[in-house]
Amino acid sequence: MGETPRLQLGVIGALALSVTSSVAIVICNKALMSNLGFPFATTLTSWHLMVTFCTLHVAQRFNVFETKVVDTKTVMLFGILNGVSIGLLNLSLGFNSIGFYQMTKLAIIPFTVLLETLFLKKQFSQNIKFSLSLLLLGVGIASITDLQLNLVGSIISLLAIATTCVGQILTNTIQKRLNVSSTQLLYQSAPFQAGILFVSGPLVDQCLTKQNVFAYKYSPFVLAFIILSCVISVSVNFSTFLVIGKTSPVTYQVLGHLKTCLVLGFGYTLLHDPFTNRNIIGILVAMFGMGLYSYFCTHENKKKQINDLSISQIKETTPFLGNKNMGHQDMEEVKKPNKDSLV
Repeated sequence: MGETPRLQLGVIGALALSVTSSVAIVICNKALMSNLGFPFATTLTSWHLMVTFCTLHVAQRFNVFETKVVDTKTVMLFGILNGVSIGLLNLSLGFNSIGFYQMTKLAIIPFTVLLETLFLKKQFSQNIKFSLSLLLLGVGIASITDLQLNLVGSIISLLAIATTCVGQILTNTIQKRLNVSSTQLLYQSAPFQAGILFVSGPLVDQCLTKQNVFAYKYSPFVLAFIILSCVISVSVNFSTFLVIGKTSPVTYQVLGHLKTCLVLGFGYTLLHDPFTNRNIIGILVAMFGMGLYSYFCTHENKKKQINDLSISQIKETTPFLGNKNMGHQDMEEVKKPNKDSLV
């Protein structure tokens, strides 16, 4: 029983770290791109991942965490998939209006729910679905302004949604099935993510901005903000894997929309961005939906823990009955090979 409060504190800490670092990096990158005129988002992301890997490599050398060998094919495909999803999301923003891009991000939650229901047989209660619908409605009201459709942009958005959903589901599945920590998985997959973005990033950015990242004139201010962004990104990347591993891909997406609301609020407060009654109403509806989602998740988790405890107590009091019913299943589990691979 003592591990449950400790687990809850770990989840709260991971959520707080994710929100704080994500809002910080959005503000930093907004200043870098909007105020200082550095538009190369995909290339910047590859630098983020390279710095993250180097930081984790130094930490591993000092025995801050232990490495665990995972099947190379699994890690490679996982890293490449995540790298591709980042590039596709950036391309989606370039080929679509801001409103359609926000719709793309909102669509990730229902697609994730659909994929987990179909392929992982995960059940979502009506209360959870209602709270998610309320959350998406609120974020849509607050952030979506225009919806302009085009064929190429729509195809890119669909691919971005698919790769993002699968990548985040795999982040959770690999950690739990292969018993790998968030740090270990990030350490092994970051080089592959950074590699594919390092190669494709300048091409994607040139396609979107019509500028060459290697021809850009880097002032001391720009370099300082790039370094700051890379430092913050270590916390962002680590907390992303941590949150998805400790909770679920859907909860991580809910957290992402909380960040959107906070960024809108910070943009109005600190950067004096335009703010309307529609933004305020949308943020309030979204916050209410997040509150309901948090309440329903906590309530259902407590109910599940009580049921699991009751089942374990029944098994302890009737060992012969438990062995009789589960003996054949246990033997089948023993016969299954244990491989550190999901591919």
